[in-house]
Amino acid sequence: MKPVLVYILLIIFSDDVNEIATINRLKNEAEKAYNEGNYSEAIQNYSFLYDTLRQDNDKILLNLSNAYFNAQDTSNAQYHYNKLTDSQNRDMQSIAYQQLGVIANNMGKYDEALEQFKNSLRANPNNNDSRYNYELLKRLMENNQQQQQQNQQNKDKQNQDQQNQDQQKQDQQKQDQQNEDQQNQDQQQKQDQQQKDQEQKQDQQKQNQAQQQESNEEDNKEKQVQPQDMEKMEISEEMARMILEAMRNNEVQYIQQMQKKPTKPKDNNKPDW
Repeated sequence: MKPVLVYILLIIFSDDVNEIATINRLKNEAEKAYNEGNYSEAIQNYSFLYDTLRQDNDKILLNLSNAYFNAQDTSNAQYHYNKLTDSQNRDMQSIAYQQLGVIANNMGKYDEALEQFKNSLRANPNNNDSRYNYELLKRLMENNQQQQQQNQQNKDKQNQDQQNQDQQKQDQQKQDQQNEDQQNQDQQQKQDQQQKDQEQKQDQQKQNQAQQQESNEEDNKEKQVQPQDMEKMEISEEMARMILEAMRNNEVQYIQQMQKKPTKPKDNNKPDW
């Protein structure tokens, strides 16, 4: 029975030796690939160690997570870093939270990143990298918030200034329109008054002409002596003939004088005859 037992122990020991050798070989190959930047090969070797050979230790899990991170496989990196946050090793927890904060920061999730850096410092207050990242990100967020507030204030001020300018422009346009309307109204009133004055002037002229005509007619009536008027006068028939005779004589004399007037101007160079 002893030879059989020894043989079995040798087989088991030989298998253990071979597995240890394989584990050490894969670790060395994974580390070499990682250091050379060949992250896909490093991921393959670390995954085989972790998933197949059940090398469930924090260091291999951290290296696998870092390999995914450097290969820019964010989803798998987050998945394995989150598994590492359950580690009993506070330093490993702190590093895992720190890396999750870096990923969140790269994705623009600054509030989440700040919280992850806080978790990292809670796990290990001596993690200076997490403290630096936390302080830097906090300062940047505060500056960014102040800048956003300043930009908003500037935008609000610009909007207010624009509204004031628009209001002033509207008020000026309204005032200009009122002035124009008033000018048009004044001009129309002036034209209406001028037209009214002209009409009144024409009416006055017509009235004056009518009065003048009426006055002239009355004067003519007074100057004319009609036979019936003479009948109304208390004069004798002899006196009436004398007046008529005198009027005829005056008319004849006027005609004779008109006939004696030269039709052409007198030429001083010619004799009168």
